[in-house]
Amino acid sequence: MGHFLPITLDEVKRLGWEQVDVVLVTGDAYIDHPSFGTAVIGRTLEAAGYRVAIIPQPNWRDDLRDFRKFGAPRLFFGVTSGAMDSMVNHYTAARRLRHDDAYTPGGQAGFRPDRATYVYTRILKQLYPDVPVIMAGIEASMRRLAHYDYWDDRLFPSILIDTPADLLNYGMGERTTLKIARLLDEGKGIEACYSLPQVAYRVESGEWRAESGEWRTENGERADAPAGSPLSTLHSPLIELHSFEECLKSKRAEAENYHVIELESNKIEAATLVQRHGDRLVVVNPPEPPMTTAEIDASFDLPYMRLPHPKYKKRGPIPAFEMIRWSVNTHRGCFGGCSFCTISAHQGKQIASRSEESILNEVNLITQDPDFHGVLTDLGGPSANMWRMRGKNPDLCRRCSRYSCSMPTMCKNLDSDHRPMIDLLRRVASNPKVKHLYVGSGIRCDLFQPDNHGWEYFRQVVLHHTSGRLKVAPEHTSEAVLALMRKPSFALFKETKRRFDEVCRQADLKYQLIPYFISSHPGCRLQDMAELALEMKRMGYRLEQIQDFTPTPMTLSTEMYYTGIDPSTMKPVYVATTPGDKADQRRLFFFYRPDERRAIEQSLRRAGCEAYIPCLFGSVSVASGRRKPGRR
Repeated sequence: MGHFLPITLDEVKRLGWEQVDVVLVTGDAYIDHPSFGTAVIGRTLEAAGYRVAIIPQPNWRDDLRDFRKFGAPRLFFGVTSGAMDSMVNHYTAARRLRHDDAYTPGGQAGFRPDRATYVYTRILKQLYPDVPVIMAGIEASMRRLAHYDYWDDRLFPSILIDTPADLLNYGMGERTTLKIARLLDEGKGIEACYSLPQVAYRVESGEWRAESGEWRTENGERADAPAGSPLSTLHSPLIELHSFEECLKSKRAEAENYHVIELESNKIEAATLVQRHGDRLVVVNPPEPPMTTAEIDASFDLPYMRLPHPKYKKRGPIPAFEMIRWSVNTHRGCFGGCSFCTISAHQGKQIASRSEESILNEVNLITQDPDFHGVLTDLGGPSANMWRMRGKNPDLCRRCSRYSCSMPTMCKNLDSDHRPMIDLLRRVASNPKVKHLYVGSGIRCDLFQPDNHGWEYFRQVVLHHTSGRLKVAPEHTSEAVLALMRKPSFALFKETKRRFDEVCRQADLKYQLIPYFISSHPGCRLQDMAELALEMKRMGYRLEQIQDFTPTPMTLSTEMYYTGIDPSTMKPVYVATTPGDKADQRRLFFFYRPDERRAIEQSLRRAGCEAYIPCLFGSVSVASGRRKPGRR
């Protein structure tokens, strides 16, 4: 008989525990499932013999009794905002407050604060000043260095400067969390954790002065850190970024910083990054190596209950759980390199793939659930078709700093064979209790090559693993905008649609290929959106799957939005930043709606793009790709 990790004091008492070793505080409801980070970390620590309790969605407005209920843990508090950044969770791209929360029972909003990681760490340090507080999760990870905050519209310092937390464990943190727990369990102080990979911490900078040669020689060459300092224990190269104060004065300095940060994030063997904030330094150690198949299997094979905690039964279903309940995650990481995505920065560029045995075992577990009715909603990961893809020569990957293995061209060292995925789909679908297996994760069509069976995989998905609407993400039609997004040419979507329609025609299927698009991305002008709308009119689409670009910390697109510079080239980039300009771009998605026509016509005239008006709203056509006067 399985069990949940305790979230109430009564549960802890029933276990006979006098003290908890680790308390995890999260902005999400507690769902004991491998798709939710708090459960993964909790189960990992439990498997190592530690007593773990969870405080999900504590009340931060009252007398703080939720934070007090377990008392001080023996080792540390672990803090996360949850599976999402709390600001993205709370606000739309137009900075309007959302009225629901997918990670809360009943989908109710209001159960976590803005900037939840900041709020929780401050409360815990106020209540338990002597207990280590360790931040983790997407919100902390993406704010580990100075970053632009869209919701306050300003540059923020590292989250380690704005909070009293003792340590930051960034990325996918199972291995590092265990190492932290073991060091503290041995009676060592938090400073002993400073030499661990995949952590960030702050120290007083008075001991290390760049101008004195302790960081670099007078010739600018790297120098060893002083003996006895935390930095002296590191075995990686050291790079000092522009200080937070320099970045406040110069957006170019911020863009230059990001370029270095991204290059190092892409490497397996990366440098230690250091950024000065006044009289303090934030130090970010290199990440752990990619997880092995055995390690990721061990994480997914832990004894999860695969359900929300029973305490929530009367409050209604949790939408995020309902969405993934009947899905299976095959891998972590993504080498797609999209400019607006945080996956590679958080999960890593290298793919960590589960074994086929582990995946099939999870499918068997799902089919034994009495509520399972035969439909698996997804078999994939951050992308549908990167499982088991890796470098043919691992040594070449260790030295690589490319942002993507597939863009702008396919890496010759990449093993992108789709046959293992085709076989996996067939094996899962052959389970007698699986009536339908769908692929819900995004398919990377840019991985399809003549010799890697990619289009064969695509055909398999269309014929057997699509519910009637297959979603892909071309993101835009403009080649210039797509280049800034680090996405392939729109011609690929046209080829994908041609093949999709051909498969459906041959099989007499009435399926739809649904494209995703983004408006207001850096580099996108109103004319680019008019061209997109016109292309959709030609192709017979009335768009539904769209979004306005939302700048989130630690992405290339966000740096372009804030600085007006492409950090990859240091060239200026046009950015639509005002609410009016962003609304004008978004509105063009809906050119077919009569109630939007007048506003669209007005915006096109203001931008000098009135030539598009008869094309969009009449029978006149404009040659594909032709440019009209007027740029906004």
